[in-house]
Amino acid sequence: MKALNIAFADRIEPFTKPSNYHEFRWFSPTGQVPVLMDGARTVWDSLGIVLYLAERHAGVWPVDEAARAFAQCAVTEMHGGFAALRADCTMNVGVRAEPRPASAALTRDVHRIREIFEHGLAAFGGPWLAGPDFTALDAFFAPVAYRIRTYGLDVGAGQAWADSVLAHPAMQQWEAEALSEHWREASHEAELAAKGRITADYRKV
Repeated sequence: MKALNIAFADRIEPFTKPSNYHEFRWFSPTGQVPVLMDGARTVWDSLGIVLYLAERHAGVWPVDEAARAFAQCAVTEMHGGFAALRADCTMNVGVRAEPRPASAALTRDVHRIREIFEHGLAAFGGPWLAGPDFTALDAFFAPVAYRIRTYGLDVGAGQAWADSVLAHPAMQQWEAEALSEHWREASHEAELAAKGRITADYRKV
């Protein structure tokens, strides 16, 4: 929404314990985030939000039909897959880590991500994954760019995209705000420590 200049008010709900289901249920039917509130309407789940926005705003999906089909397939693949990447490379914007030896499942996930990146860049000319414009496809893989950087994952020619998305103003703002967060949650910190040796921590607290 920031990349496409779709106006919204951002509200942060801190994770204060391993599960915040009951705390988040008052605004999210699944007890999870993200959630989009549009007047009296609640739109939950990241894919649901993208589909909702695409019906109301241009630019969410690529204009080119082939690029749009590729983007929609890759978005749904990201939404429902890559379990090993999520489990073995926990999301953290502020650290760099030397990971444990990759499992076979993680190796497959990283290889598949590399395929998606390299195919999109080659087929549609970049600099974004489905062509010249930032779309939902780039937004869905944006958190992966942080994992690539944190754990030094090899995505081949897709590294050019990762560098570009990390330099995007919306991502720079996300990172700056994340680094300044003043809360930590013990189980998430323990999970992070279990995934590999922390080599650098840029968080301010």
